[in-house]
Amino acid sequence: MTSINKNYLNLKQNYLFYEIGQRVKNFSEKNPDKKIIRLGIGDVTLPLAPVVVEAMKKAAGDMADAATFKGYGPEQGYEFLKDAIVGYYAGCGVALEADEIFVSDGAKSDIGNILDIFGEDNKVLIPDPVYPVYMDTNIMDGRDITLIDSNMENGFLPLPGKDTRADLIYLCSPNNPTGAVYSAEQLKQWVDFANSSGAVILFDAAYEAFISDKSLPRSIFEIDGARSCAVEFCSLSKTAGFTGTRCGYTIVPKELVRDGAELNKLWLRRQTTKFNGVSYIVQRGAQAVFTDEGIRQTRENIDYYRKNAKVITDALDRLGIWYCGGLNSPYIWLRCPNGMKSWEFFDFLLREANVVGTPGEGFGKCGEGFFRLTSFSDRASAEEAMARIEAILKNN
Repeated sequence: MTSINKNYLNLKQNYLFYEIGQRVKNFSEKNPDKKIIRLGIGDVTLPLAPVVVEAMKKAAGDMADAATFKGYGPEQGYEFLKDAIVGYYAGCGVALEADEIFVSDGAKSDIGNILDIFGEDNKVLIPDPVYPVYMDTNIMDGRDITLIDSNMENGFLPLPGKDTRADLIYLCSPNNPTGAVYSAEQLKQWVDFANSSGAVILFDAAYEAFISDKSLPRSIFEIDGARSCAVEFCSLSKTAGFTGTRCGYTIVPKELVRDGAELNKLWLRRQTTKFNGVSYIVQRGAQAVFTDEGIRQTRENIDYYRKNAKVITDALDRLGIWYCGGLNSPYIWLRCPNGMKSWEFFDFLLREANVVGTPGEGFGKCGEGFFRLTSFSDRASAEEAMARIEAILKNN
């Protein structure tokens, strides 16, 4: 008889955002006249930048001409896009080689797939609260997971201690869900720990474009020593609105060697076997993101979301509610008012204000009592949602 991967039976029955969707669906069916505003799932609302759209249109035209038609491309990405990414990182003072960059259909896929090149006996260290993909993909593989508490006491930025033990370390900065951002000095502690212990840091930089404070690192490779201990994942989903077109990239430095093997070569072997690459049209659009005009236009969109975040944080300031994030991140992580639990506050907001956010408990035990709001909405919705929230909380 066919057997199954029994590790899947150890997963929670429902993915966090599926559960949210079901609760909202049930409420809407019972209250069809209510206008629901969603500040929960982090999907973007602004369209692709004009320069990106034009590049994609031109690329579509290329596919209509035999002289410029593209079939299968290189699984790791076209050179024109990888060279553009090299130039982008150079602007942050980070020197990369094109063959250290692997273009993909998004950071989420690579964060899960990277585990293919690591042994199942590796001990995994994950901050709590956490983006669910980090936890669930390791549960699927049956790995030994240790959680490190991320809380108000450490600013939701945990650091290694004398008792820390790990082979694979997940870090996300700016963090999803908390919006907290590591300083260079804090990341240096993790890099030194990884190099001294032989661990590998899996660094999620999907929200790096939201960092406005120039003293904060946007890449772990800004930290001395990181090339020998870290893999970086990045995405154009939030940077440039590619949630519907799908493009990201992973950086695996050549200096990163474990068990006598270069991880760069292992990842190349994995990708050329299991992945057929991102479409030519999408990669041409992605290339346009990294042009001077592309950076200008996409940053206009990011500034729009930053202003939404300020609408949210200004309201929380008026209400006297503690929060972090929002300034260098699209996420605002707040403490639930009046001692409410996370799902209790979710249901309260949905019922009384018809506003949807994300309960912190869904990100882990340290998220209990906290709540995530996102700035990925239109301005009018952000303003109306916070006006509703202020109204109901002033009366409770």
